[in-house]
Amino acid sequence: MKISATFDSGAIEVVRLDDPTDIRLRLRKDNAADFHQWFHFRLMGAAGKPVHMVFENAGTAAYPGGWRDYRCVASYDRQNWFRIAATRFENGELIVDHTPAHDSVYYAYFEPYSHERHLDLVARVEQSPFARVRNLGSTVEGRDLDLVEVGQDAPGRVPIWIIARQHPGETMAEWFVEGLLERLLDGADPVARKVREQALLHIVPNMNPDGAVRGNLRTNAAGRNLNREWRAPDAVASPEVFLVRAEMERTDCALFLDIHGDEALPYVFFSTAEEVPGFTAEAAAAQARFVETLRAVSPDFQTEEGYKPGRFGEELLTLASKWVANHFGCVSLTLEMPFKDNAILPDAQVGWNGARSKRLGAAMLDPILRHLGDGGDPARGA
Repeated sequence: MKISATFDSGAIEVVRLDDPTDIRLRLRKDNAADFHQWFHFRLMGAAGKPVHMVFENAGTAAYPGGWRDYRCVASYDRQNWFRIAATRFENGELIVDHTPAHDSVYYAYFEPYSHERHLDLVARVEQSPFARVRNLGSTVEGRDLDLVEVGQDAPGRVPIWIIARQHPGETMAEWFVEGLLERLLDGADPVARKVREQALLHIVPNMNPDGAVRGNLRTNAAGRNLNREWRAPDAVASPEVFLVRAEMERTDCALFLDIHGDEALPYVFFSTAEEVPGFTAEAAAAQARFVETLRAVSPDFQTEEGYKPGRFGEELLTLASKWVANHFGCVSLTLEMPFKDNAILPDAQVGWNGARSKRLGAAMLDPILRHLGDGGDPARGA
């Protein structure tokens, strides 16, 4: 048998591999920070053998609560991913039992979204007559920071910003953006057409390509958690936020969506802006309309479960959606999707996955259109 992880987003440490019934592994830390939870590796030579894999340090992961009711994902072709039912967390260890049908099998924390797929996505988008791709600058390690613009830069167009994957291990976020872009660029879709006519959308499919390629859970190559950098981004250590924030200041922002995944909660939900200083009654009403419209068009989304007030404490205005809500006075939301399954619409075979994230991304156009129909952002009187 052999385990390898020297590929895009690969991450694991092998402790012992001499016995398929007692494979010992450790979750690898982010390259420049102590966060660890993401894993992605290939096992070879175990076809037909009952494999017992123990992740010894799962109990010290960034979010140990994420292991409760979690099921590992696996794939033979890297296209179709399924959940392994025999996954459990006990005594501080994540244990996965599986009998591979083939000699080559991939295991991951969640369905990966590779940098090659990202490049394919932006290349495909650039072929659309409705979109263009701009380079905002370079990441810590020199990778391109891609910005997709959809709609015409003309007077009266409402500026909308959507960013994803500040935390690189939250791959569902870029799956979401892929689904949103596919619908948004569909010339036959009337909702997409109306959105394109009324808005100029600025979309960053992957805020953290360095961390994504490295197989990091939460940080960029310099060890910075990008979603704690928005109040005062560092041009050297967190250029990704520095560059995006500067462009947002240039273009203005009337609606902001930050797309994420949550390790512990098995729901799709928004983290809203009630706690942000200066949050007005008008902003609350506009936010409520947006949230209710998504709930109406997507049964995967719910409003009963989510983050408790006070979760972010003094960090509040270092977070993207909270800083934007405070700075621009617009509707500004963080969308969270589960790493596990969606408890209100479970799927025993795949759980929450890339395809479901894409459908949610497509559904997001409906509340965006309603928001535009309300006048762009009545919370700001525009």
